[in-house]
Amino acid sequence: MKRFSIIVIMVLMALGLNAQNEVLTLDSCFALARANNVKFKMNELDIQKAREVKAQVFTKYFPQVSLGFFSFYAAKPIIKYSVDDIDQGTDFGSFVVSVIHELQELGSDIPTEVNILKNGVSGSALAVVPVFAGGRIVNGNKLATLGIEAAQLQSEVSERDLLEEIETSYYLVLGLQEKVQTLNSALALIDSLDRTVETALKAGLITNSDKLRVALKRNELQANQLQLSNGIVLATLLLCHQIGISYPEGGLVLENNLDQVEEPTHNTLYLRPERRLLQLQIEAETFYKKLTIGETLPQVGVGSMASYGNITGRSQFNTILFATVMVPLTKWWETSHKLKEHDIKIREAELMQEDLNGMMDLQEKQAYNQMVEAEALLRSDRVAFEMAQENSRLATLNYRAGMNTIADVLEANALLLQAQNAITDRQITYASARRKYHDLTGN
Repeated sequence: MKRFSIIVIMVLMALGLNAQNEVLTLDSCFALARANNVKFKMNELDIQKAREVKAQVFTKYFPQVSLGFFSFYAAKPIIKYSVDDIDQGTDFGSFVVSVIHELQELGSDIPTEVNILKNGVSGSALAVVPVFAGGRIVNGNKLATLGIEAAQLQSEVSERDLLEEIETSYYLVLGLQEKVQTLNSALALIDSLDRTVETALKAGLITNSDKLRVALKRNELQANQLQLSNGIVLATLLLCHQIGISYPEGGLVLENNLDQVEEPTHNTLYLRPERRLLQLQIEAETFYKKLTIGETLPQVGVGSMASYGNITGRSQFNTILFATVMVPLTKWWETSHKLKEHDIKIREAELMQEDLNGMMDLQEKQAYNQMVEAEALLRSDRVAFEMAQENSRLATLNYRAGMNTIADVLEANALLLQAQNAITDRQITYASARRKYHDLTGN
């Protein structure tokens, strides 16, 4: 289906989607929507966001590396010490001062003042590898994987709903176009009847009132024709917006596939996305519970650090290997209540799953009944249409034989128009019901 959609898009782009010579099918409308509709693009972005979250969590498996750099320059030395600061009240202090003075008298350039921490630089590199984090990294990755699946399922549900809306618009335009053709046929019958009436009027067989009735009926049909034309324009604008194309001059030419709807098939492998989403909610809450338990378990890590410094005027390089163990001793009290909260949320999700599964079973059964009913009514409408055709034919023949009035003929034609429009409406109803049943059950 994806390959088919891509081919359709390329063909439509190559032809420029000229509505005057290009027939749009329902599948090509779906393909254009997938390429152009904003909702489809937003769904894809949601999936990409979920994948990025998974990538973020996956990085926790790898060492956490950080670099640090420090440099300083002081206007005045942070540590300043001179000979005068030496305590000469002790024997050692007096001895040091006397030695310094003797060396100065001998011509030595030994400093009498020491300045420390005037300027300096230091740098470090730290790498820590998590050995055990209470299972939070593993469970976090599993939870992120569920997030990707949930985003894909949400996208599938959103896509299904949007395609249903596009199909509704498609059949709305198609149905209105079909009714215009039916109305044109009815106007052709009126024109034929008008010629018969005109001949009868000249022969003095009828009065002007019969001709007036035909004229009024033509005006009524022409008014309906105008309403249908306006409705087609509005419905076409909506469909063009949904599939992301400009409104073409002359409108859209749609393929009439109302007689090509496939019969239901039995698919036991289909799992409705909403059912899987409910199960994911329970699984996700279970992983949140495991993450909470992980907060109370010891955390173990190993690492190394390399450092370089030149603070006192001498370069120093060093490396350190270390291990860390953190045991959250006071977490158990709080965590016990968090675990009970998660148990309650899991139970809530299970109850919601049971309730919604029952509702979805009912919804699927209802969709099947609506499809079967629409099919049965369509068969009935076709029988009624055949009867209306025969009734219109006989009414016209009887009128020409002088056995019917013009009112009888107009009424028979109105019933024929009504029967034909009823078939169009019922075909659309059945196609939509068939699609709904397929979307909900895969059949």
